[in-house]
Amino acid sequence: MKRTAFTMRLKPGFRDEYKRRHDEIWPELKSLLKEAGISEYSIFLDETSDTLFAFQKIDEGSTGSQELGRNEIVQQWWAYMADIMETEDDNSPVTRKLPELFYLG
Repeated sequence: MKRTAFTMRLKPGFRDEYKRRHDEIWPELKSLLKEAGISEYSIFLDETSDTLFAFQKIDEGSTGSQELGRNEIVQQWWAYMADIMETEDDNSPVTRKLPELFYLG
């Protein structure tokens, strides 16, 4: 099992809408993430900067959620979320991978 973390940016004022959409995450997207080897996925919000911090546990040999961009379900989710997040031209969220500097297991 490996861990990965990255940041994304929420547009100001969309905290509640972001949470609502994720509370109602599409079952097919949830299944896809699990099939891709993601066993844990948490997203936190720094409300002072609208920065989203994402953490995932991924099976060895798996790539994580951000590498599923060719999948139609993921592309539809990105389009669904594009109005409330900072995105790239293809609607994927602007992400920044974070290196792990400390772990207490």
